[in-house]
Amino acid sequence: MRTRILAVLGAMLLIGGSVLTAVLVKGAERHVVKPEIPGTPYIDVISPRDGSKPRVNAVVVKVKVHNFQLAPAQFGKAPQLGEGSLRFSLNKVPESADESQIERANSPLGSGRVIGRSFDFPRFSGPNGILAHRLGTENKYSPATQPQIYYHNLPTGLFRLIIVLAQNDGTPTPYHAVTHFRIE
Repeated sequence: MRTRILAVLGAMLLIGGSVLTAVLVKGAERHVVKPEIPGTPYIDVISPRDGSKPRVNAVVVKVKVHNFQLAPAQFGKAPQLGEGSLRFSLNKVPESADESQIERANSPLGSGRVIGRSFDFPRFSGPNGILAHRLGTENKYSPATQPQIYYHNLPTGLFRLIIVLAQNDGTPTPYHAVTHFRIE
């Protein structure tokens, strides 16, 4: 009788531990919005995660691109189906923005955006900023043929980073990702 109670108690603890582990692991996953239609391109922001607070005034942005091929050798050439580059656009949310404006700012294409100072210049985005200067896109976006970019010398405040898939000739596609982070 005692052995049976201990066995049942042990089984309950084992099941409870498994459920708790599953809940904790599921909660720790990044929120990635996958498209409803298979094969549709999308971007998974690896870092910085939405809402993160880097401890320094620099961020290494890393993304994973799905169903779209980055084509460095074709950069600036004629568009090809399913290939191209990335457009990173980093803006500081103005200090004067109130909470309701920041809530409406979640859509990168919506009319409710609160656009602040751009950090897509050589002094902030390095080689990608130099390329932006050459292409005439500085202060708008930093082009990239690799799934990462390094921003440095950032002031304190809330930042919005928009990553857009672009065709080989730089024309933006509707596929994008948005992340926010705060430098303190």
